Formats: sequence, structure tokens, C-alpha cells
Amino acid sequence: MHFLIRIFSLLPLSVLYMISDVILYPLVYYVARYRLKVVRKNLRNSFPNKSSIELKAIEKRFYHHFSDLLLEVVYGYRASAEEMCERVVFENVDLVEDLAAQTHGVIAYLGHIGNWEWIADLNNRFANPDMVEYNVYRRLKNPRSDKMMLELRSKRGGECIEKSQLLRKLVLLRRAAHPFVVGMLADQKPSKRSSYIWTEFLHQETAFLDGSEVIAQKFGFAAVYAHISSPNRGYYRVRFELITDNPSAMPPQTMTNRYAELLEQNICAQPEQWLWTHNRWKWGRAELEG
Repeated sequence: MHFLIRIFSLLPLSVLYMISDVILYPLVYYVARYRLKVVRKNLRNSFPNKSSIELKAIEKRFYHHFSDLLLEVVYGYRASAEEMCERVVFENVDLVEDLAAQTHGVIAYLGHIGNWEWIADLNNRFANPDMVEYNVYRRLKNPRSDKMMLELRSKRGGECIEKSQLLRKLVLLRRAAHPFVVGMLADQKPSKRSSYIWTEFLHQETAFLDGSEVIAQKFGFAAVYAHISSPNRGYYRVRFELITDNPSAMPPQTMTNRYAELLEQNICAQPEQWLWTHNRWKWGRAELEG
């Protein structure tokens, strides 16, 4: 698999998109019907006011994007810094740097939207050479797959922190001299052992992990949301929006609720860009708390 990724990463992105259109999209959507029932249920419940025709259109656009995303991640393995600067435009990077200068560290709330893997290129865009980006990830069960994904994610710079080591790493970072930002994907489905809160999200009662909020308040880190949009195929725009520069002054659950609001706005603007294959609402309140 690793060998194939290296080979495919050498192909021009235009060729990879041709493979996506002609082979991967039909295979995933029409043949394998990958998690199609989950996607349809999620879309139907999230957009109850949309017609079946509108939902079908979003569904197809999502699977096109999903197919593109798989190949974009592979392509990013060897993409040059110059090309990535063209394909991923960051707005308000100075906001993140200014906040890091004030509070030493910044929590960047992310969602599985657009091409979240390419956001790691942020590490190459800071004006301050001492600024460092860290990305939190969850270790995969297969060691070889985990090593491969870790290499792909580390390729763009910055450093990956395994989720179970996060608190220990943050204690060390608080003592470090350099400012930093930690990217945290916070829209996953909580496990029954996780700490979470309930909020209204996409017309559904939804449990959200509150770990990012707890960390920000514990360490005094500012928090921002990374709003991702895609103006054209293969191009992304990331705009950082302030959630708080004073987390200790915010009432409990406020940061997480604000993140849910910003994420919902982001999704509604381009619904095909979110990861609808994730069984986000598998567990309701009865299952999680029962």
C-alpha cells in the first residue's frame, strides 16, 4: 500500500481527478455503495426542509468530493511548498500568531470538512519562525497503516501528537519557549467513556466532545475556529475565526456550543464538503447515558 501511495503521488493532480471521475467515484458510489445508508440518513435528518431532489444532488456531490479527497491526500505526499501555497490559502494567520503571543498556545477547532489533512501546511505560513503547529491524531489499529498516515500528515510540517499523549505533551509545551497552535478535530462521535455535552446541531440533539474546551480553560489557551471552504476543485480557503482569547472567563460549555454553531454554518454553506459517511448520530442520549 505504501508503495502504491508513492507511485500515485507522482501523478499530476489532473490525472488523479480523471481517475476519481472515471474509476473511484463510480466504484465507491454505485458499486460499493460505501456507507450510502448512513449518508442518506444523515442528510435527511440534517436538512429536513430540503426536497429529495436537493438531497440527492448533495449526496452525489459529496461522493465526488470524497473520492477527490482520497486522492488529494495521496497527492499531498509530494506536492511542492509553492503548489500548496496556491491550493490552500490561509486567512487571518496573524490572528493565530497574535493570540499565541498573548497566551503562549492556541487551540484551533477543526472539522472533517474540505481537505482537513492539507491544513497541516499552516506550519509553513507563519511569519514568526518560532511558531509551531501541532496536530492531534488518533492512532490506527493497524501499525503499518498508522505509520503510513503519520508520515502523510507529517509531510507538510509541524508535529503530530497521539491523542493519549496530548495532556503530557501540553504540559511540556507550556514550559517551552516557542508559541504554538494545536489543531483538534472536535466533531467526532463521542465514545461512552468520553466527556461530552449535548447541543442542537443540524436539527438534531448531538453530543460533542468537550476536551478542547477543558484543555483551553485548564492551560489558558486562546481558541479559534478554522472555517474551510472550497472555491474550486482542489483549492481550499481556511479562515480563522476567534472563539475566545480569555477561556477562563467563558461559562462552561460556551466554547463547545460556539464551535458547534460555527461548524454548522460552515457545513450549510457547502454541505457536500463534510464527512457524511461518519455515523455521527449512532448513539442518542439513551445509548450514551444508559
